[in-house]
Amino acid sequence: MRRFNGVRTAVAAAVVLSAATCLAGTPAQAHDRHPPVSLAHCTADACHFDVPPGDYDVTVRLGGAATSSTSISGETRRSLLPETAAAAGQHVTRGFTVNVRTPEGEPTGPDGTPGLDLAIGGSAPALAGIRVTPARHTRRLFLVGDSTVCDQPAAPYSGWGQQLPQFLRRGVSVADYADSGESTVTYLQNPRLWGTVQPLIGRGDLVLIQLAHNDKTTDEATYRANLETLVAGVREKGGRPVLVTPIVRRWFNSDGTLNNDIALLVNGLGVNHPEVIRSVAAAEDVPLIDLTAKTKALVESLGVEGSKALYLYNEEKDNTHTSAYGATVYAGLVRDELLARHLVPRGTVRVG
Repeated sequence: MRRFNGVRTAVAAAVVLSAATCLAGTPAQAHDRHPPVSLAHCTADACHFDVPPGDYDVTVRLGGAATSSTSISGETRRSLLPETAAAAGQHVTRGFTVNVRTPEGEPTGPDGTPGLDLAIGGSAPALAGIRVTPARHTRRLFLVGDSTVCDQPAAPYSGWGQQLPQFLRRGVSVADYADSGESTVTYLQNPRLWGTVQPLIGRGDLVLIQLAHNDKTTDEATYRANLETLVAGVREKGGRPVLVTPIVRRWFNSDGTLNNDIALLVNGLGVNHPEVIRSVAAAEDVPLIDLTAKTKALVESLGVEGSKALYLYNEEKDNTHTSAYGATVYAGLVRDELLARHLVPRGTVRVG
C-alpha cells in the first residue's frame, strides 16, 4: 500500500491546523473529548488545503449555538460525510479519509484543482473546526468501472462510487478510477486507466471491478479473458480483487419485470455479462458483489413509477445513469455487501 512517506514529514506542519483556534461563537462544551481545531483554510461553505496527492485523514467538529445539520463533499462532487445533526449548543466530531489525486475525478477528464477541496453543505451547516493530516494506516479501496461508478463531473449525474465514501469512516479511502464509456477492452488498453491503476495497488488493497455496460460488441471469450486479466493484475500487486456485476438498466416488460436483454445486460452477441462475471468469480475464487441481482430486486419492487427516482428518467429520460439519490442507494447496497462478505472491518463502515 502506498503511504506517500516521502511527503509525510514535509506536509505535516503545513496541513495540521492549530488546535488552539476555533470558530468564534461556538465555545467548546465541557463534555467535548476533542479540542477545537482551526478554520483558517475555510470560508463559510468551503475549505481548501494545499497538499500533494495522497490519502488524508479529515477530522471535523460540527455544531454551534443553534441546531445544525451538516454534510461534507469534496474534490469532484464526492460525498464524504452524510448529513449529521448536532443539537443547539452541542458539538459532534466525525472523521473520514479522502483520496487526493490528479485528475481528481474521471481519469481521462480535466485535472481539477490542485490540493484538497471540501464543500460544506446540509440543511443547516455549522462547521466549528477541521483538521487534515496525512493518513498513516489507510485501507485503500480502488474502483475500476464505467460511468455508472465514476465521479461524475456535473449534476444531475452521479456514479455509485461517487457516493460510496460517505458510508466509510476514517481509515478507508476510496480511489475511484472508474471512467465514462469504458469497456473491459478500452480500460485495459488505456494507459491512463489500468496502466495507471495497477502500479498504485498495494498489498491488501481492495479493487472492485464493474465493467459491462460498454462491452456491447465484446465476444464472450474476450470478455472472460479481460476479467481474468484484471483479476490476475490485482493479485500480482498483492491486492484483493472483487468482481461486481453491473447495475441494471431501468427497462421494464409489460408485466412489470425487467427486460432480460437490455435491462440485465445481455449484449448483441448474446453475451450475458452478469453470468460471465459470476462464472469468473467462481472459477478464480474471487469475492462477488452481485449488484445486478440486488438492483434488479430493488427496481422491480419499486415498479415502473417508483423506480424513476433512482435513475435520471425525469431529468434526462435516462434509464441507465443514476441520480444522486439512486447512486447513494446503490452505494448503500455495495456497503452492505462489503460488510456481509467481511471485506472491510465493521468499525470502518457507517451503518444506519
